[in-house]
Amino acid sequence: MPPGPQVYDHGGGVSGIAVTIPDNPLGHTLVHVVDTDRGPVLVDTGWDDPGSWTELRDGLTALGTSVRDIHGVLVTHHHPDHHGLSGRVREASGAWIAMHAADIAVVRRTREAEPGAWPDYLLAKLTASGAPDQHTAPLRAATRTRDLPLPRPVLPDREIAPGELLDLPGRRLRAVWTPGHTPGHVCLHLEEEHPARLPGRGRLFSGDHLLPGISPHIGLYEDPEDDAVTDPLGDYLDSLERIARLGVAEVLPAHQHAFTGAAGRVAELLAHHEERLTGLLGLLATPLTPWQLAERIEWNRPWARIPHGSRTIAVSEAEAHLRRLVKLGRAEPVPGSDPVTYVAV
Repeated sequence: MPPGPQVYDHGGGVSGIAVTIPDNPLGHTLVHVVDTDRGPVLVDTGWDDPGSWTELRDGLTALGTSVRDIHGVLVTHHHPDHHGLSGRVREASGAWIAMHAADIAVVRRTREAEPGAWPDYLLAKLTASGAPDQHTAPLRAATRTRDLPLPRPVLPDREIAPGELLDLPGRRLRAVWTPGHTPGHVCLHLEEEHPARLPGRGRLFSGDHLLPGISPHIGLYEDPEDDAVTDPLGDYLDSLERIARLGVAEVLPAHQHAFTGAAGRVAELLAHHEERLTGLLGLLATPLTPWQLAERIEWNRPWARIPHGSRTIAVSEAEAHLRRLVKLGRAEPVPGSDPVTYVAV
């Protein structure tokens, strides 16, 4: 007999459901259910997969409700393990879907993209980063055949405005804009006394911004039509400090498990990124391309064991750290280098 759904009662009208992310080391997304006077509201929905959809529906049933009763969906950010099932929830219930405007723009751009636009863009980015031919070969093939499937995430129908008290009757839930992991990532601060009376100011639905045991991916914001020089790592570090100042009693993240001690976790993450920036400056004693830098960074496994797709993500993270160092005046591109190399100053 298959096991039942993994559900968690966090007290005070807040529950969680573990929704599987297929073939992903993260395992699952924690979808949170917030009771309101107009019916349950979801914080994120999970990956769009038949098995994951069954887990979400069964989890809601185990909690004494159903997908048909969902009043609304609050999406912390546009990634498919958070927004993937939003459309199916809306179809089944008529619920509204809300997301920050910056991530709604990403969803709209994804929906409107021409076939091949993404592999073309990614190929150009990787080539500029110094990626070797064997890494870019699959993308070159895709740009010729245009055979990559296009994602079609649903378009939200409401915007989450930073600082607003959300329209959830009977609850006090405030949006906190926390860019970094994505340009429109939001955390949601439940400004209510903790049901177990833990010290602090309520609870925080932290999405991927603040996790108990891992650091979220911080890469360059990807917009093929925008030449603006963004600083995602700088955005993330600023957002971390904003969250630390809230002084919440407990954090309910979208992965791993609920935890206390948000300010201490923020301090650990700030120290981690400062240590990484310092380490990169040491590597940049000689000029390196972003790809060469990514090869030399100490990841959670040796570079030779990192699969193809994860190497692309690793290079984006290296570029985000480079962007931060350049903005701080601690590194600079070498004039005339092609592909561009960077050196510490």
